[in-house]
Amino acid sequence: MSDEGRQEGDWFDPVSGERGLRFSCTMCGNCCTGPEGFVLVSAEESLRLAARLGLEHAEFLGRYTHVTREGRSLRESRTTHGFDCIFLDRTSVPGRAVCGVYQDRPAQCRTWPFWSTIVRSRRDWEHAGRRCPGIGRGELIPPERVRILRDTVPM
Repeated sequence: MSDEGRQEGDWFDPVSGERGLRFSCTMCGNCCTGPEGFVLVSAEESLRLAARLGLEHAEFLGRYTHVTREGRSLRESRTTHGFDCIFLDRTSVPGRAVCGVYQDRPAQCRTWPFWSTIVRSRRDWEHAGRRCPGIGRGELIPPERVRILRDTVPM
């Protein structure tokens, strides 16, 4: 059986008969913090973010990004939670962590938790669910949509 076949077989709940994966963001911020890492941002995404913030592109790049071995990434700030994305806001909405640039967030953020490393098996999905309380809850995302999200960024 191919890897894709195994993945899609894991997107089927043998108890309920549902096909797909459930996810609903709880605004916990766990996906936006943790060990030092990267949030890749394309040139197009960085242009959109610069415009959103009313900055020249070069100023945005210098202030909010840095170059990593994987490519250009949004900066992080060290907090008591770990390394938070520079745009993670833990103060505006009490008890919640919100994205300060949500409408223009990078594809890496928009596709969470449907990354190939997370949806490749039920075990990986459940493992990610131990850190993300929205995994396994909420809206049922059909396999066709999971595939599109999974294939958007190479994570």
